[in-house]
Amino acid sequence: MMQRILAAVSILALAAACSPKPAEIASPAAIAPGPEAYSQLQTRLIEAKPGEVIEIGAGTFEFTDGLSLDVDNVTLKGASQGETILSFAGQTGAGEGLLVTSDGVTVSDFTMQDSKGDGIKSKGADGITFKNLTVEWTGGPKAENGAYGVYPVESKNVLIDGVTVRGASDAGIYVGQSDRIIVRNSRAEFNVAGIEIENSSNADVHDNVSTHNTGGILVFDLPDLPVMGGHSTRVFNNTIVENDTPNFAPPGNIVANVPMGAGLMMMANRNVHVFGNTFDKNATAHILIYAYSFPFTDTRYNPLPRDFVIRDNTYGEGGYNPQGRMAPFAAATGGSLPDIVWDGITSYGDKTEDVRVVVREPADVSYVNLGLGVTPIDPARAKPSMTRQPDAEIAEPAAVELPMQGA
Repeated sequence: MMQRILAAVSILALAAACSPKPAEIASPAAIAPGPEAYSQLQTRLIEAKPGEVIEIGAGTFEFTDGLSLDVDNVTLKGASQGETILSFAGQTGAGEGLLVTSDGVTVSDFTMQDSKGDGIKSKGADGITFKNLTVEWTGGPKAENGAYGVYPVESKNVLIDGVTVRGASDAGIYVGQSDRIIVRNSRAEFNVAGIEIENSSNADVHDNVSTHNTGGILVFDLPDLPVMGGHSTRVFNNTIVENDTPNFAPPGNIVANVPMGAGLMMMANRNVHVFGNTFDKNATAHILIYAYSFPFTDTRYNPLPRDFVIRDNTYGEGGYNPQGRMAPFAAATGGSLPDIVWDGITSYGDKTEDVRVVVREPADVSYVNLGLGVTPIDPARAKPSMTRQPDAEIAEPAAVELPMQGA
């Protein structure tokens, strides 16, 4: 009896050893370039299971339609930015290259080129990671290019890390109407706006390079959007230099008003702290602080900048060739503009506020309050003053922490 039991146990053990364990089951092979690549990839995205990693192999993929993903907790991963290239030069529609509408998604390690619309967009996502990506329009800056390169909107827990965007006709890296955001280790060049944080809260923008855009980094709020009242952004340890590309935004776009040579623009937002950045060769000015000066009817909207702190930055040459609506003010400040320019608007409609703009920089960092007072802007009303506002206790926002691994 014992011998039969031992024999049975031996047979079972041998069968178990020969059977594949779940962890050893081979995952589907990476998708390879070819005429079936688009249908294979989109099918994988539609049929994906939570936790799945969908791999795209090395090579150039020619796609004529956009991709979409609506399954949670999926990773879409190429071989690397330099090896996996998704070309949408032949795209027949005007949509995104990739649209993500699910949570917990990671998109990484490939290059996307020449989408007719935005590059990679996420909408309504909780936990979205864009990592080690390049999005570019290979024909250079043109109004016909897609508006945004990497474009999370109405999302939360957003990580953008190691991303490069070139040629967007609005903003290269754009985060809108979102909460809890990190943009780091990324590069924006030859866009209208390099990096843009719009109508969003709790954002850390750090250790990025923004260069050869029309404007380097923008932080602002606009009226008439579902999410209002952006606040608590830190812009730190960035390199914001040589933003010198003429504005190529389509007419009517809000960023068509960005003057060439603006380093950092901040408008109609609250509790923004700027520190540890390097500014150089931004021809209009290194830092511009605005009120929104166009007519609006949205009663929820506050067009004034409130509680801004600027400290411990490094400033090179700048302000030597002011453009756009800043140009008329250069004569009042000796033909050029200082490192830091605030329009000085503190009233709108029948409302006046105590607008605090705190500059904790050495005395040799130049500053002007243009003293415009109210909107609409009238350069003839300007009363420029080099006197800084008194210092104030404005608490710096806490560092943004995200739940994603590696964030």
